[in-house]
Amino acid sequence: MAAKQAAEKFITEHAIAVFSKSYCPYCTRAKGVISELKVDQKKVGVMELDEVNNGGDIQNYLLEKTGQRTVPNIFISGKHIGGCDALLKAQSSGELDKLVASL
Repeated sequence: MAAKQAAEKFITEHAIAVFSKSYCPYCTRAKGVISELKVDQKKVGVMELDEVNNGGDIQNYLLEKTGQRTVPNIFISGKHIGGCDALLKAQSSGELDKLVASL
């Protein structure tokens, strides 16, 4: 239950919430794309699941919530976007700019 509460609080508190692992190259790439967005970076939250006590539990909860076990696991305005490939696809199609325009 604590993992669910931690994850939901994190998603609610950040316009862009990224669940990541510090050593993951896909996470690094996704965080790079997000850092280039015309968004106040204070609205962006990154939780490194390998650096928090209940990271495994949070990752298990995210699997239940989204059906996605892998990281990065990205939410924009509370909506699940997906992982790095989905973020890059949204970026190339222009959808990402639309998603963050109102942030």
